[in-house]
Amino acid sequence: MLPAVLEIDDEVEAAVEWTRPGRFGVRLTVDREGQAVTVMRGKLSVALVAERIQPPGAAPANLPEYLSPLAVPSVKGEAEPPVAGKPFHFPWRARYFHCHFSDRVQHGTYVAALEEVVDRFLEHRGISVPRLLTERGWIPVVSRARVRLLADAHMDEDIQTSFSVSDIVKDRGYDGRMDSHVTVDGQPTRHVATAQILHGYAVSQGELAGTLAELDAQTIQALTAETS
Repeated sequence: MLPAVLEIDDEVEAAVEWTRPGRFGVRLTVDREGQAVTVMRGKLSVALVAERIQPPGAAPANLPEYLSPLAVPSVKGEAEPPVAGKPFHFPWRARYFHCHFSDRVQHGTYVAALEEVVDRFLEHRGISVPRLLTERGWIPVVSRARVRLLADAHMDEDIQTSFSVSDIVKDRGYDGRMDSHVTVDGQPTRHVATAQILHGYAVSQGELAGTLAELDAQTIQALTAETS
């Protein structure tokens, strides 16, 4: 969650709390006239996933006792129900730089995929980020995002990422969902990641600068229309 605005040149202090094995609470604060103001609260889950490809002669991992509960043989999450309707989607291939010294697609790649699919979705609907910034002075703002891994995806596999808008929130933002599937011959075979995002716009200029923009009927129609 983003309870306050973070601005350029702010000095941010991060506090991380170990709540239980593999689970962390994160709080970011900035100084505002001598007071610590929270600009983000978040939760993070961590797992140590065994590599399926080991270097020649590598010895078995000998983890400290306090880390052993975090070790898992593979990524495995609860299955998510499919999205109704026809979500917008785009295909991509898992490259080395998506895997970070591994052959497994990493969490950060799906965070980037969420950013990209929203950007592509908005352009497809005729309300691209550059257009709204130029014509209305609106700049994207995200107040909540959650990305979860559900299964392993590996280097050189084909992945399809989809996005759809599920709800308009008080005409100030929209809830959206991303899903990523490994595909074979263009058909989804394995659900590997899912995400939710609460997205809106901040006014970047004029008397209302820094406030949330109100979504007009035209923008809402573009966001919620059926994908062709």
